[in-house]
Amino acid sequence: MRWILIMMLFCLVPMQFAAADDHAVVKVWPETAPGEKGDIPAEHEQDRNPKDGVPVIRLADVSEPTLTMYPAPADKATGTMVIVCPGGGYQILAWNLEGTEIAEWLNSIGVSAAILKYRVPRRKDRPMYEAPLQDVQRAIRLMRRDADKYGVDPNRIGILGFSAGGHLTAAASTRFDKNSYDAIDEADKLSCRPDFSVLVYPAYLTVGGDVNKLAPEITVTKDTPPAILIQTEDDGIKVECAIAYYLALKHEKVPVEMHLYPSGGHGYGLRESKHDVHTWPARVGDWMKARGLLEPAKK
Repeated sequence: MRWILIMMLFCLVPMQFAAADDHAVVKVWPETAPGEKGDIPAEHEQDRNPKDGVPVIRLADVSEPTLTMYPAPADKATGTMVIVCPGGGYQILAWNLEGTEIAEWLNSIGVSAAILKYRVPRRKDRPMYEAPLQDVQRAIRLMRRDADKYGVDPNRIGILGFSAGGHLTAAASTRFDKNSYDAIDEADKLSCRPDFSVLVYPAYLTVGGDVNKLAPEITVTKDTPPAILIQTEDDGIKVECAIAYYLALKHEKVPVEMHLYPSGGHGYGLRESKHDVHTWPARVGDWMKARGLLEPAKK
């Protein structure tokens, strides 16, 4: 009898883990993504090299973009949704550090999340952001189309990105008036403009060594959505790059807030550390609350 009970416990454990990881996955494209040639190896997990003792899941060779859904708990749901864009230099995706862990935090403050698995690595003979921008524009439209299904307000869909995902967030926030792909269905008639944006240690925002000149794909206008930026002074990516984006938004009178911390480097996600920058989620939460994004949406 004892051995039967032990075997039952072993059988139940995988089921419990499966239930914990049971999140709906939505395909971004009904068929092959635009411009794909079938020359990318099969998607795989590159490694789990730990960061500060905790594994980091790195997804590589993504050709089939998806959205992994993390709906907010019913008793906390605000009706706000954030599309999360992990970083990884447009080469890989830091899936848990800048994806699932972020989605869980958003859920804790009543915000639904959709983690975007966009195409990596950089496609040959295409701008590094081009395929990911197609993915994120389509993702925003899909979430807006299915807002009722996910219990969110179609006018409260934001975007949050880290590092290269921060660049993608800026591109999505400034190029929403330029379709990056040919329409394929009714969803593509909807706006792909995010309602707000969060950029955490963003990369590639400026031209080469000129930290005062934004990259040509980052075209800030008065219609760019409100933003909050998180950066540290000791980041290997020069802090002036984020400041340039901040100043461009300020010049266009777009509501913007920036938190600059003295230390913390790059790639910290929201994991606790000895640096004050690990408190950035509280600052973003305060910013979202001030903008009314954490109040239940009016029906």
